[in-house]
Amino acid sequence: MRDILPAEQKYFMYLRKAFETAAEQSGFNRIYTPTVEPATLFERTVGKSTDIVEKEMYAFKSKSGKKVALRPEGTASVARAYLENGMTSWPQPVKLYYEMPMFRYDRPQAGRYREHWQFGVEAFGEKSPLLDVTVIALALRAIKTAGLSETSLQINSIGCPNCRPKYKRILTRFLKENEKELCADCKRRIKTNPLRTLDCKEKKCQEVTEGAPQMVNNLCNTCHEHFKVILEYLDALDIVYEINPRLVRGLDYYIQTVFEIWNERDGGQSALGGGGRYDGLTELLGARKVPGIGFGLGADRIVAAMMAEKVEIPEGTGLDVFVVQLGKEAKKKCFKLMFDLQNAGVGAEGSIDKGSMSAQLKMANRLKVPYAIIIGQKEAYSDTVILKDMDSGCQEIYPQDKIVRELEKRISKLQR
Repeated sequence: MRDILPAEQKYFMYLRKAFETAAEQSGFNRIYTPTVEPATLFERTVGKSTDIVEKEMYAFKSKSGKKVALRPEGTASVARAYLENGMTSWPQPVKLYYEMPMFRYDRPQAGRYREHWQFGVEAFGEKSPLLDVTVIALALRAIKTAGLSETSLQINSIGCPNCRPKYKRILTRFLKENEKELCADCKRRIKTNPLRTLDCKEKKCQEVTEGAPQMVNNLCNTCHEHFKVILEYLDALDIVYEINPRLVRGLDYYIQTVFEIWNERDGGQSALGGGGRYDGLTELLGARKVPGIGFGLGADRIVAAMMAEKVEIPEGTGLDVFVVQLGKEAKKKCFKLMFDLQNAGVGAEGSIDKGSMSAQLKMANRLKVPYAIIIGQKEAYSDTVILKDMDSGCQEIYPQDKIVRELEKRISKLQR
C-alpha cells in the first residue's frame, strides 16, 4: 500500500474527470459501497476457486465473530446494493458508476498495489448486446480522454451455462493430454476451473494452450448471435478490436462478453482495465436473474501509463487570485477578503506571514494566478484595493465592497 503524492495526484484528478464525464454523459449515476462487506458476498459471486478468494482477499473476523472482507472488487458490492435498495423496481437499465479503493493481497509489482483505486461502471436490467457496446465504448472514451493513445481492445465470448459445459469438457480433455507440460496451478485448475488455464502467464502453459480448442468455435446460437451483433456495432463505430481466445477474465460470474483494454506501449500487454457480462450474478445472491454488464479501470496502472507517455496535464491550481497585504490593518482586511472570495466561489490564497510586496507577488507568479489584490496601509484606511492583472501588469483601484463581485464576473468570463 502507498501514499499518492501531489505529483501523481494531478494525473489521478485528470483521469477522474475524464472518467466521470464519460460516465455521466452516457447516463450513469454515482454510487459508493462500504469498504467492508461480508466475506460470503465475494465467495458466492467471485468464486471460491478464483485467485482473488483463494489467495488475495483480506478476510478476517469482526468483533461479533462474523467473517468480513475488505472489498476486493466492485461488481459484487454494487450488485448487492442494487438488490438491497430496491433498484429492481427502478426504470431499467439501472446504470451506476463508482471510484473506490479495492484491496487484494497480491504480489507487489509495477502498477499493482494491495490497495488500488478502481473506476468502474455497472449496468443492470438489459440483455441487449448494444449495452455491451455502450459500456465498451465508454471505457475506451475515458482512457482516450485521459490522453492515452497506445492501447488495444481485446474481446472474447466465453459462452453461457448452455454451451460452456460442453466446451469445458473439450478443453479438459485437451489439457489432460498435455498435463505434464503444465505448471502446478494449471494442473489443479483442470479440475477446479479449466478456463483459467487459458489465462496463465507461465510461458510453458501459454505454449501448450496455444493449440487449445477455442470457445468462440463452440458457442450456442444465442451466444454466437450476441457476439456477432457486438462485433458488427464495434465495426460501425470504427472501434478497432482483436478477438482474443485466451481472454477469460478471473471471476466466476462472467458469461458471454469479456473484454480488456491493454497498454501496448513498448510491446507490453498490461491490462489497464476490463470487464464483461454477468447475467447470473444476482441469482448467486439469492435473487431472480437480472442481466448485467460492467467494467473496472485500474487507476494506478492508467496513471503510470499516462506518466510514461508524458501526457500533458493542463496547468491549474484552483486559485484565481492572490491577496497581497502590507501592514497590520491591511492584514486583517486581506484575511477577511480571502474568505469572502472563497465563499463566493473564487479561489483565493494569500501570505499569512509578513513579507515584502515583491516576495508576495513572486509567490503569486509561482502559483500562476490571473489576478492579485493589493491592500497596503493607504488602501486599508480608504476601504479600497488595487486589482492587478498578472499577465498585463495593469492595475486598477476598486472599493473593497465591490471587489468580490468584480472578480466573480472576471473569473466567470475566463472559465467560458
